[in-house]
Amino acid sequence: MSRHCPQARTGQDRAKLYDDITNKIIAELEAGRVPWVQPWGTAAAKAPLALPKSAASGRQYNGINIIILWGAAIEHGFTGQSWLTFRQALSFGGHVRKGEHGTTVVYADRFVPACEKRRAHEAGEEAQAIPFLKQFTVFNSDQCGGLPPEIATTAPPPPPGLIEPQVEYLIKATGIDFRIGGNRAFYMPTEDYVQVPPPQAYFEPINWHRTALHELAHASGHPSRLNRDLSGNYGTRKYAFEELVAEISSAFSCASLGIVPTVRHADYIGSWLEVLREDNRAIVRAASKASKVADYLLGFLPEPVGDMPTEDQQAA
Repeated sequence: MSRHCPQARTGQDRAKLYDDITNKIIAELEAGRVPWVQPWGTAAAKAPLALPKSAASGRQYNGINIIILWGAAIEHGFTGQSWLTFRQALSFGGHVRKGEHGTTVVYADRFVPACEKRRAHEAGEEAQAIPFLKQFTVFNSDQCGGLPPEIATTAPPPPPGLIEPQVEYLIKATGIDFRIGGNRAFYMPTEDYVQVPPPQAYFEPINWHRTALHELAHASGHPSRLNRDLSGNYGTRKYAFEELVAEISSAFSCASLGIVPTVRHADYIGSWLEVLREDNRAIVRAASKASKVADYLLGFLPEPVGDMPTEDQQAA
């Protein structure tokens, strides 16, 4: 690529953004808090369990933005999961209240700069797209005034009685060999089956659902499905990264289904920290893959749980 192509600034800004996100997640883990497992249903959480969504379009956020916005909702005690930009608030006849501070979310994409198009044309080569990470600011509906009621309201999660049938349906619909029994939960890649202890084995049976979705997330990586690299052995960075993907995906799926488990999988925190300290993009990549896994699994339900987003379209 031409050395005159203005990429240095973009690269520096992108690296800083990755660093900022990663450092915040590391600080949470070091404090013993798992950022993608929020204390829904407790005094600390005033918002209902749900995936954060754009108040303008109704689209759900995905990837790292879910973790960022969940954290902001808990930290500031917001009562809803709806978010919008400053301009969107004005477009609905409302406004962001004076003195309110927004939350930074990100949008990842690729583009081909004009200078790279010229270089490729002159060299007779194919132009190379460059990844970029754009940041923008959103506000919770609690931070706004004058919004129409339907914009400020977050739909409640489904009733508890509907949770177990949905998960049972999802398990059967995936076609994955899912076995209940034994005293430990795991996915066996070589034989392509999941095994999870019976719900009675859990102190709180609701936690069985999170574990089941965690193991199904691993199974989604099989070559016949989403084809992720599952070759990492226990104790390796590759293994820890896959556990990170499965754990975040399980949290996203639980939120979509209205499941509030208490299990934390805290044993993996040390290995996750090693991965994040080594690679400042790991958490963004893991959250992105986790969203794809959750979308894949929830896609087996008879009605979609929700669409994932993009700004003002990507922030919308």
